[in-house]
Amino acid sequence: MIPSSISLGELRQRIDEVVRFLEVTLSIANAHTVEFYTHDVWSRFVAVSPEEVLNALGLNGHKGEPEIQNQIGYNEQLKTSFGFCQDTNRLVDAHNMLRSAKAHSLPGLGVCMSRDELLEALRQKPTELGAETGVELEPDEFMNTKKSHEVQSMAEVVDCLAKRCGVKQVIDVGSGKGYLSSFLSLQHDLRVFGIDSSSTNTHGAQERNRKLKKFSKVYQKHRKAAKGEPDHQLVTEIKAAEDREESQEDKMQLSDPNPTEELFLSAMTLEVLQTGRTSPSSLTDEERQRRKRENLEKKAQSRTGATGAVFSPLTSYVTAETELRELISELEDAVLVGLHTCGDLAPSMLRMFVAKAELLAVCSVGCCYNKLSEEFEADTQERSSGAFGFPLSQHLRRLSWFCGRNARMSACLALERVAVGHGIQMDSLFYRAVLHVILRDHYGAYKSEKRVGNVYAKAKSFVDYVRRALRKLDLDDSKLSEEDIQQYHDAHAPRWPEIRAFNLLKVTLAPCIEGLILLDRLCYLKEQNQGSFSALVQLFDPLLSPRCYAIVALKD
Repeated sequence: MIPSSISLGELRQRIDEVVRFLEVTLSIANAHTVEFYTHDVWSRFVAVSPEEVLNALGLNGHKGEPEIQNQIGYNEQLKTSFGFCQDTNRLVDAHNMLRSAKAHSLPGLGVCMSRDELLEALRQKPTELGAETGVELEPDEFMNTKKSHEVQSMAEVVDCLAKRCGVKQVIDVGSGKGYLSSFLSLQHDLRVFGIDSSSTNTHGAQERNRKLKKFSKVYQKHRKAAKGEPDHQLVTEIKAAEDREESQEDKMQLSDPNPTEELFLSAMTLEVLQTGRTSPSSLTDEERQRRKRENLEKKAQSRTGATGAVFSPLTSYVTAETELRELISELEDAVLVGLHTCGDLAPSMLRMFVAKAELLAVCSVGCCYNKLSEEFEADTQERSSGAFGFPLSQHLRRLSWFCGRNARMSACLALERVAVGHGIQMDSLFYRAVLHVILRDHYGAYKSEKRVGNVYAKAKSFVDYVRRALRKLDLDDSKLSEEDIQQYHDAHAPRWPEIRAFNLLKVTLAPCIEGLILLDRLCYLKEQNQGSFSALVQLFDPLLSPRCYAIVALKD
């Protein structure tokens, strides 16, 4: 059996450390940016200037330690925890908080395995290194860079898990459009059942897989004929289609996927398939008969399952109580996988893994922490169908711990991307916060739940933004002149650095909140059976894929 990277006792100790840190700092993550000016958020939670925070982050051209005696609200007898005053619960030492946040993130806690360490542990023999079966595919030639990185990295781990367990079946929960499932089937010769709650996704995955099979066969012939050179025009078209699709996903817009889907599928076979095609009129009678026999044989093999690896998309809403054998009649021992399973689906996968004897291994990468249901959240009005998504472990449940929705949303922020200048539209946050002041002053609206959608992307100016937002909220925008609206912008513009600094503080806390959620899931698995293997593994490059950590486990 592979030794676990951390014991249950050590894991609980690390969880307690993160809990102590978040007990002090979580108020910042739970503050609502929409209410930033109406609730004077900066003054409530921070006792230093925004310049001091930006300096500590190295974003103001100065990285030196602060002169604390010159900070607002400082006195020599001040008692602090992680940079926060124990009496006022306000931030008084930004450098201290940033150092503490780094120490309480997953890399700082030292609880994760690398992907290479995991693969080395899973592979039983040196001959297995780099072993591949099935059809040779180059995923970056028919997926965008992000998707290719995720699929290729995770597929190799899943293949090693399947070999370690001696199984040929994989169940891909939340399979979406079938990228991972298709790659596992075609590249690693595995029988994959992809389960997704969306019939649109299932149909799209089935059609894409069919096209991929054609693509893979003809593409290999084309590459050999071209002495290994791919069709660059085809590659460009496929990547362009996928990049447009990825851009839509990143903006979290709900739209009909069919146009992009069709573009992707048509691009996939556009020129390469034409290259290997012979006109039917030029075929001899003998050649026509031979091809007809081959097609009939392939269809017969497909009906009897004699083709080996198969990807079977299924439409179903799954929970921990789902009976897999009712969905999959030919189910055998299998590996359970999920690539960026949303909200409660990730913890449901882990409960399913524990409960089902036929599931011998699991590899789960979650996302959308804002959609997790929390058992102990004070203001929660909704209960998940079945068990709550957080916390899973008895250790955190005994503490009745909860994060809060805004903190879970903060956990979705990508520190690594923000550090290189990507990830947050500060002007959009500033516009929304000032809009909330206008709603309070002129429309009697005080609740932050009012949503205006992605108005900022279409607005040409702040005045245009406000008018579009008011119309979206079915409010009369004629009550305010352009001058009235612009005055609100100009009055709050000097405080723009506050909203920038505050949201960057939220970003620094994101890895700690995400870390606690993932450590809770790992703790849950270790509480079930300390003799089995379970670990937290960094599978992806966080710059390419911010939700980069996987829960990996094997049963005895």
